[in-house]
Amino acid sequence: MSHPVLAGVDGSEHSLAAAEWAAREAVLRGVPLRLLHAAPPLPDDAVPTAAGETLRRVGERIVQGVIADLGARHPDLRVNGEQSDEAPAQALLSAARDAGLLVVGARGSGGFDGLAVGSVALRVAAAAHCPVVVVPGRRSGAFGNGTRPAGGVPQVVVGFDGHRPVDEVADFAFGAARTRGASLRVVQAWAFPAEAVSPRTLFVTEEDRATWEDQEEQRLADALRTRQEKYPEVTVRADVVLLHPAEALLNTSRGTDLLVVGRRTGRPGGAGRLGPVTHAVLHHAGCPVTVVPHTG
Repeated sequence: MSHPVLAGVDGSEHSLAAAEWAAREAVLRGVPLRLLHAAPPLPDDAVPTAAGETLRRVGERIVQGVIADLGARHPDLRVNGEQSDEAPAQALLSAARDAGLLVVGARGSGGFDGLAVGSVALRVAAAAHCPVVVVPGRRSGAFGNGTRPAGGVPQVVVGFDGHRPVDEVADFAFGAARTRGASLRVVQAWAFPAEAVSPRTLFVTEEDRATWEDQEEQRLADALRTRQEKYPEVTVRADVVLLHPAEALLNTSRGTDLLVVGRRTGRPGGAGRLGPVTHAVLHHAGCPVTVVPHTG
């Protein structure tokens, strides 16, 4: 965890929520926080040069204001800020090549009320080389910023598939739980075997359902055993649920500190794309969501 945490800021309440979340994460990891503000050049050469300079000065004030605010509330935080002349998404993707984690607000200053996730957040979540955390809501929110009522027990939730376990996603989720002193809830959605729901099948017996569910639970336990040995201090609760994966994860996101999902990379024609489950979770989860790229 030696690489810095990177956060995009644009002065919006959503980006301030992301910066606050990123500051806490950087302190937990013991790494610096980098703040990035993108001030791309104006599109029309006829626009006076002074206008571009004004935008850059505004960006500088935004960055310095966030640095001062975070420094006052997190004395142990090492934080610096910078600006980029690239478009916001490209600027963040370029800077994230040297980051251990990229944190963005669900939408920025260009969004509108009712928009769940903006284009910048979606693009970086789909294309960054490092894990991306999308923080929903405003800084004054409660669960939307990963905070809990006083005395609440921290919890990390991860979507997992015992049939195709993914090392990168599992390691991130277990590591996040260990860093926070949180419990880890592992959620696996399952469906009846194809032969059980063929047109010739009139119903599924309770015995069959129990047998299949037991098999899924055992497969999940087997897939998690190595990680539990590697992270013995993490308390794990494994849930096997008969639901669509997105619905299963969204049901667990209420009051959760962090929800972890994967994004497969390296597929022909699949670069820079989010799967349907990850896409649904980003739009509807009530907590910060981490999208972890993996090659599995």
